[in-house]
Amino acid sequence: MNEVTKFFSDAFHHLGSSRGVGGIDVRFYPYAGLRHTIRLRSGQVYVRLSDICKDSPPEVMRALAFVLVARLLGKRIPEVHERTYRDYSLTPEIMRASDIARRRRGHKKISSPQGGTYDLDKMFSKVNRRYFDSSLEKPTITWSQRKTRTILGHHDRVYETITISKSLDSTQVPEWFVEFILYHEMLHIKHAARMIKGRRYYHTAAFRADERRFAKYDEAQRWLEQIARQRRLPRARAA
Repeated sequence: MNEVTKFFSDAFHHLGSSRGVGGIDVRFYPYAGLRHTIRLRSGQVYVRLSDICKDSPPEVMRALAFVLVARLLGKRIPEVHERTYRDYSLTPEIMRASDIARRRRGHKKISSPQGGTYDLDKMFSKVNRRYFDSSLEKPTITWSQRKTRTILGHHDRVYETITISKSLDSTQVPEWFVEFILYHEMLHIKHAARMIKGRRYYHTAAFRADERRFAKYDEAQRWLEQIARQRRLPRARAA
Protein backbone atom coordinates (compact mmCIF):
# COMPACT_ATOMS: atom_id res chain seq x y z
CA MET A 1 0.00 0.00 0.00
CA ASN A 2 1.56 3.31 -1.05
CA GLU A 3 1.46 6.43 1.10
CA VAL A 4 -1.49 8.10 -0.63
CA THR A 5 -3.63 4.95 -0.47
CA LYS A 6 -2.76 4.62 3.23
CA PHE A 7 -4.06 8.14 3.85
CA PHE A 8 -7.44 7.10 2.45
CA SER A 9 -7.41 3.86 4.45
CA ASP A 10 -6.70 5.86 7.62
CA ALA A 11 -9.50 8.27 6.78
CA PHE A 12 -12.03 5.44 6.49
CA HIS A 13 -10.79 3.97 9.77
CA HIS A 14 -10.89 7.23 11.73
CA LEU A 15 -14.28 8.24 10.34
CA GLY A 16 -15.70 4.91 11.47
CA SER A 17 -16.60 3.21 8.21
CA SER A 18 -13.75 0.90 7.25
CA ARG A 19 -16.13 -2.07 7.13
CA GLY A 20 -17.22 -3.10 3.67
CA VAL A 21 -14.23 -1.47 2.03
CA GLY A 22 -12.43 -4.24 0.18
CA GLY A 23 -9.83 -2.14 -1.57
CA ILE A 24 -8.88 1.41 -2.45
CA ASP A 25 -7.73 2.35 -5.94
CA VAL A 26 -6.13 5.81 -6.05
CA ARG A 27 -4.95 7.37 -9.28
CA PHE A 28 -4.03 10.84 -10.48
CA TYR A 29 -6.02 12.12 -13.42
CA PRO A 30 -5.51 15.10 -15.77
CA TYR A 31 -8.74 16.89 -14.95
CA ALA A 32 -9.47 20.29 -16.44
CA GLY A 33 -8.90 22.07 -13.16
CA LEU A 34 -8.57 21.23 -9.49
CA ARG A 35 -11.22 18.56 -8.95
CA HIS A 36 -11.32 15.10 -7.41
CA THR A 37 -13.78 12.22 -7.35
CA ILE A 38 -14.38 9.31 -4.99
CA ARG A 39 -16.85 6.45 -5.52
CA LEU A 40 -17.73 3.23 -3.70
CA ARG A 41 -18.77 0.33 -5.91
CA SER A 42 -19.27 -3.23 -4.69
CA GLY A 43 -16.97 -2.64 -1.75
CA GLN A 44 -14.22 -1.13 -3.91
CA VAL A 45 -13.27 2.53 -3.48
CA TYR A 46 -12.19 4.39 -6.60
CA VAL A 47 -10.39 7.70 -6.09
CA ARG A 48 -9.34 10.01 -8.91
CA LEU A 49 -7.25 13.00 -7.88
CA SER A 50 -6.25 15.98 -9.97
CA ASP A 51 -2.65 15.61 -11.10
CA ILE A 52 -2.18 19.21 -9.98
CA CYS A 53 -1.86 17.78 -6.45
CA LYS A 54 0.59 15.04 -7.38
CA ASP A 55 3.51 16.76 -5.67
CA SER A 56 1.57 18.21 -2.74
CA PRO A 57 3.03 17.82 0.79
CA PRO A 58 1.99 14.68 2.75
CA GLU A 59 -0.09 16.69 5.23
CA VAL A 60 -2.10 18.16 2.33
CA MET A 61 -2.66 14.77 0.75
CA ARG A 62 -3.77 13.36 4.09
CA ALA A 63 -6.16 16.29 4.55
CA LEU A 64 -7.58 15.75 1.07
CA ALA A 65 -8.18 12.08 1.87
CA PHE A 66 -10.20 13.01 4.94
CA VAL A 67 -12.14 15.65 3.00
CA LEU A 68 -13.15 13.21 0.25
CA VAL A 69 -13.93 10.28 2.52
CA ALA A 70 -16.04 12.48 4.80
CA ARG A 71 -18.03 13.70 1.81
CA LEU A 72 -18.51 10.14 0.55
CA LEU A 73 -19.79 9.00 3.93
CA GLY A 74 -21.92 12.08 4.47
CA LYS A 75 -20.00 13.01 7.59
CA ARG A 76 -18.69 16.31 8.84
CA ILE A 77 -15.24 17.12 7.52
CA PRO A 78 -12.71 17.51 10.38
CA GLU A 79 -11.96 21.22 10.58
CA VAL A 80 -8.19 20.80 10.69
CA HIS A 81 -8.20 18.81 7.44
CA GLU A 82 -10.68 21.11 5.72
CA ARG A 83 -8.54 24.14 6.59
CA THR A 84 -5.28 22.46 5.53
CA TYR A 85 -6.58 21.50 2.12
CA ARG A 86 -8.42 24.81 1.57
CA ASP A 87 -5.34 26.86 2.39
CA TYR A 88 -3.28 24.77 -0.03
CA SER A 89 -5.86 24.99 -2.83
CA LEU A 90 -5.98 28.78 -2.51
CA THR A 91 -2.24 29.38 -2.80
CA PRO A 92 -1.34 31.45 -5.88
CA GLU A 93 0.67 28.57 -7.37
CA ILE A 94 -2.17 26.06 -7.19
CA MET A 95 -4.80 28.54 -8.35
CA ARG A 96 -2.64 29.40 -11.34
CA ALA A 97 -2.01 25.71 -12.12
CA SER A 98 -5.76 25.07 -11.96
CA ASP A 99 -6.50 27.96 -14.34
CA ILE A 100 -3.87 26.72 -16.80
CA ALA A 101 -5.28 23.18 -16.66
CA ARG A 102 -8.80 24.47 -17.35
CA ARG A 103 -7.60 26.54 -20.28
CA ARG A 104 -5.53 23.76 -21.84
CA ARG A 105 -7.69 20.74 -21.12
CA GLY A 106 -11.17 22.16 -20.83
CA HIS A 107 -13.65 23.33 -23.40
CA LYS A 108 -15.97 26.32 -23.19
CA LYS A 109 -19.25 25.97 -25.06
CA ILE A 110 -19.97 29.10 -27.03
CA SER A 111 -23.13 29.69 -29.01
CA SER A 112 -23.75 33.26 -30.16
CA PRO A 113 -24.31 36.75 -28.73
CA GLN A 114 -27.16 37.22 -31.21
CA GLY A 115 -30.41 35.93 -29.77
CA GLY A 116 -33.91 35.81 -31.15
CA THR A 117 -34.81 38.98 -29.23
CA TYR A 118 -31.64 40.59 -27.90
CA ASP A 119 -28.12 41.12 -29.24
CA LEU A 120 -25.66 40.82 -26.36
CA ASP A 121 -22.79 42.43 -28.29
CA LYS A 122 -24.78 45.61 -28.85
CA MET A 123 -26.02 45.50 -25.29
CA PHE A 124 -22.46 45.20 -23.96
CA SER A 125 -21.40 48.29 -25.90
CA LYS A 126 -24.37 50.23 -24.52
CA VAL A 127 -23.78 49.19 -20.90
CA ASN A 128 -20.02 49.68 -21.21
CA ARG A 129 -20.52 53.21 -22.51
CA ARG A 130 -23.10 54.18 -19.88
CA TYR A 131 -21.54 52.71 -16.73
CA PHE A 132 -17.86 52.19 -17.51
CA ASP A 133 -17.01 55.04 -19.91
CA SER A 134 -16.30 52.33 -22.51
CA SER A 135 -13.24 51.30 -20.48
CA LEU A 136 -13.91 47.55 -20.23
CA GLU A 137 -12.23 45.29 -22.75
CA LYS A 138 -14.90 43.19 -24.42
CA PRO A 139 -14.78 39.47 -23.53
CA THR A 140 -16.47 36.72 -25.52
CA ILE A 141 -20.20 37.06 -24.86
CA THR A 142 -22.69 34.29 -25.50
CA TRP A 143 -26.17 33.07 -24.74
CA SER A 144 -26.19 29.81 -22.78
CA GLN A 145 -26.78 26.49 -24.52
CA ARG A 146 -29.85 25.78 -22.38
CA LYS A 147 -32.52 27.90 -20.72
CA THR A 148 -30.99 27.85 -17.25
CA ARG A 149 -33.38 28.94 -14.51
CA THR A 150 -31.31 29.50 -11.39
CA ILE A 151 -28.06 31.11 -12.60
CA LEU A 152 -28.97 33.85 -15.06
CA GLY A 153 -25.43 34.96 -15.85
CA HIS A 154 -21.84 33.86 -15.35
CA HIS A 155 -18.42 35.42 -15.86
CA ASP A 156 -15.57 32.97 -16.47
CA ARG A 157 -12.20 34.64 -15.90
CA VAL A 158 -10.26 31.65 -17.26
CA TYR A 159 -11.89 31.68 -20.69
CA GLU A 160 -12.68 35.41 -20.55
CA THR A 161 -16.35 34.86 -21.33
CA ILE A 162 -19.72 36.13 -20.12
CA THR A 163 -22.65 33.75 -20.52
CA ILE A 164 -26.24 34.94 -20.16
CA SER A 165 -29.10 32.49 -19.68
CA LYS A 166 -31.07 31.83 -22.83
CA SER A 167 -34.23 32.04 -20.72
CA LEU A 168 -33.84 35.85 -20.80
CA ASP A 169 -33.86 36.06 -24.60
CA SER A 170 -37.58 36.72 -24.74
CA THR A 171 -39.96 39.58 -25.49
CA GLN A 172 -41.52 38.81 -22.09
CA VAL A 173 -38.29 39.90 -20.38
CA PRO A 174 -37.67 43.67 -20.40
CA GLU A 175 -34.44 44.77 -22.05
CA TRP A 176 -33.33 46.68 -18.95
CA PHE A 177 -33.43 43.47 -16.89
CA VAL A 178 -31.16 41.66 -19.35
CA GLU A 179 -28.90 44.71 -19.19
CA PHE A 180 -28.80 44.42 -15.40
CA ILE A 181 -27.72 40.76 -15.53
CA LEU A 182 -25.05 41.65 -18.11
CA TYR A 183 -23.97 44.65 -16.00
CA HIS A 184 -23.56 42.38 -12.97
CA GLU A 185 -21.24 40.08 -14.93
CA MET A 186 -19.31 43.04 -16.33
CA LEU A 187 -18.66 44.16 -12.75
CA HIS A 188 -16.77 40.90 -12.23
CA ILE A 189 -14.31 42.13 -14.86
CA LYS A 190 -13.86 45.43 -13.04
CA HIS A 191 -13.74 43.95 -9.53
CA ALA A 192 -11.36 41.01 -9.20
CA ALA A 193 -12.10 38.45 -6.50
CA ARG A 194 -10.43 39.15 -3.14
CA MET A 195 -8.87 36.69 -0.73
CA ILE A 196 -10.07 37.30 2.84
CA LYS A 197 -9.01 34.91 5.61
CA GLY A 198 -8.38 32.08 3.20
CA ARG A 199 -11.61 32.47 1.25
CA ARG A 200 -12.25 33.95 -2.16
CA TYR A 201 -14.92 36.67 -2.25
CA TYR A 202 -16.45 37.78 -5.54
CA HIS A 203 -19.20 40.12 -4.35
CA THR A 204 -17.21 42.57 -2.26
CA ALA A 205 -18.54 45.78 -0.71
CA ALA A 206 -17.12 47.76 -3.65
CA PHE A 207 -18.82 45.36 -6.08
CA ARG A 208 -22.19 45.75 -4.36
CA ALA A 209 -21.84 49.52 -4.24
CA ASP A 210 -21.25 49.64 -7.98
CA GLU A 211 -24.11 47.22 -8.59
CA ARG A 212 -26.53 49.63 -6.92
CA ARG A 213 -25.54 52.29 -9.47
CA PHE A 214 -27.67 50.52 -12.06
CA ALA A 215 -30.54 52.82 -13.04
CA LYS A 216 -33.26 50.25 -12.30
CA TYR A 217 -31.53 48.37 -9.51
CA ASP A 218 -34.61 48.15 -7.25
CA GLU A 219 -36.82 46.98 -10.11
CA ALA A 220 -34.22 44.37 -11.02
CA GLN A 221 -34.23 43.00 -7.47
CA ARG A 222 -38.01 42.67 -7.60
CA TRP A 223 -37.73 40.81 -10.90
CA LEU A 224 -35.23 38.40 -9.38
CA GLU A 225 -37.62 37.72 -6.51
CA GLN A 226 -40.49 37.22 -8.93
CA ILE A 227 -38.51 34.74 -11.03
CA ALA A 228 -37.57 32.80 -7.90
CA ARG A 229 -41.21 32.54 -6.83
CA GLN A 230 -42.38 31.45 -10.27
CA ARG A 231 -39.82 28.67 -10.48
CA ARG A 232 -40.26 27.66 -6.82
CA LEU A 233 -36.49 27.50 -6.55
CA PRO A 234 -33.89 29.30 -4.44
CA ARG A 235 -33.53 32.90 -5.54
CA ALA A 236 -32.43 33.24 -9.15
CA ARG A 237 -29.08 34.94 -9.38
CA ALA A 238 -26.25 36.19 -11.51
CA ALA A 239 -22.95 34.54 -10.64
